[in-house]
Amino acid sequence: MPNAKLKNYLHLHFIVFVWGFSAVLGKLITIDALPLVWYRMLMASFIIIAYILIRKFPLKVPPKTLLTLVIGGIVVALHWVTFFMAIKVSNVSIALATMSTGAFFTALLEPFWYGRKMVGYEVVFGIIVMLGLYIMFRVETTYMLGMLLALVSSFLSATFSLINGKLTQEQRPSIISFYELGSGVLFLTIYLAFSGSFDQKFFQLPLNDWIFIFILASICTAYAFIASVKILKYISPYTVILTGNLEPVYGIILAFLILGDSEKMNPLFYVGALLILTTVVANGILKNRKKLKKRLMGYLPIKVLYLPDEKN
Repeated sequence: MPNAKLKNYLHLHFIVFVWGFSAVLGKLITIDALPLVWYRMLMASFIIIAYILIRKFPLKVPPKTLLTLVIGGIVVALHWVTFFMAIKVSNVSIALATMSTGAFFTALLEPFWYGRKMVGYEVVFGIIVMLGLYIMFRVETTYMLGMLLALVSSFLSATFSLINGKLTQEQRPSIISFYELGSGVLFLTIYLAFSGSFDQKFFQLPLNDWIFIFILASICTAYAFIASVKILKYISPYTVILTGNLEPVYGIILAFLILGDSEKMNPLFYVGALLILTTVVANGILKNRKKLKKRLMGYLPIKVLYLPDEKN
């Protein structure tokens, strides 16, 4: 059993490593952010529908759920577009460090989404995050647009996570992913068609771009999504969430090793990024302790998190 747990824990770190690598791929791919996301979502949709058909999962969902999935797909499409735009106009380090604010956008949105009160320490952490952002903005003024785009992407990511938080209680992850990716690519297709972007040049990509986009769609999207859900059968959601916070760390290290000097930042930038990352981890630890304390006091039932089983 210990060996099995270690194996799954290492698998989890590999998945987080893959997520970090997707940002580097975004920088290596030469086409603009919008067509990049269109190709990514289209390829990933085909890969996931093939998986669904092989496993013979039913595709039918209630109309209300379908509407939520479509909205989620549009949100994730815009999230990816703004994320890769941030990488294109700045660099990987800027985009990933700023994206670390996603947990605190979630903390701000959750009270409205679930109708609960704002937690005191979340407000304090939010102020610290703003301080970290201020330091980053102050020392890297040439990348201001990239940081703003990454902030928008981070907000959209938090919105997307809240939408999926409810959907995962009702639908299989692969079904959610297929409908969201499919509706996202349809949304982008309509925009690209009306803007006259589907010309001959749009479909003439360098060979390296085709290879990198396929890796991004297959390994960094379809595989990483399904594998991260399956990991929850062996490792607690709390561990998965905390480990996921290493994504910007892995991504920044990879970017420095692969992209070189273009990823070197002012030392104060890393101080700001560390402030944000530290508060994200501390927030996760406090949330876990608070839930555990309530369970021990009998206010919450002790139960195993339910996620739809891909084997059924």
